[in-house]
Amino acid sequence: MYNNISKIILILAAVIVTSCNILTTRDAEEPEVGRTLNLPATTVNQLFLNVRNSLSEKVAKDYISCFVDSSFTNVPFSFIPSSSANFKYNVFDNWNLEAEEKYFNNVVNVIGVNGNIFLSLELLENSIDGTSQTLSYSYKLTLPFIDESTPQLFEGIAIFKVIRDDYNQWVIAEWNDIENGDAPTWSELKGRFYIF
Repeated sequence: MYNNISKIILILAAVIVTSCNILTTRDAEEPEVGRTLNLPATTVNQLFLNVRNSLSEKVAKDYISCFVDSSFTNVPFSFIPSSSANFKYNVFDNWNLEAEEKYFNNVVNVIGVNGNIFLSLELLENSIDGTSQTLSYSYKLTLPFIDESTPQLFEGIAIFKVIRDDYNQWVIAEWNDIENGDAPTWSELKGRFYIF
């Protein structure tokens, strides 16, 4: 009887050792790393680099982190759309960060993971007023083809008022979008995709 039990234990031990590979080492797993290029906006240049990167990477959390957060400052976010987009879309009266995030997510969902968003910013003017800066940029925002009714290029002039929040990070507090020629503005994109 002891002979049969010893054989069974020996067979079970052999099966466990060979099937589980407990005596071999496994390859180390790569650490989980986010793919974001968003860095703390300790400079105004880094803030607008974060805006560009969040668009190209299509990461809503990074995009929204570029704007003023009422948890870290008492300044509310303000967006003034281009006049043509304001006339065309009835969504800008109470535009806030939730609306900003909604349009962004709708654009990303339509474009998909393989679509690329490119933002080109050319600084036109920069003025410093105490603890804030006002920057005027000529911009071109390029999207992949979506459909016949959606333009691929949006352009205009964006005037941003940026401030430092309680964590000493630069954030966008005000954004004024202005037409610059016949091309649709960024406000047009926001209007189209807020109600999408």
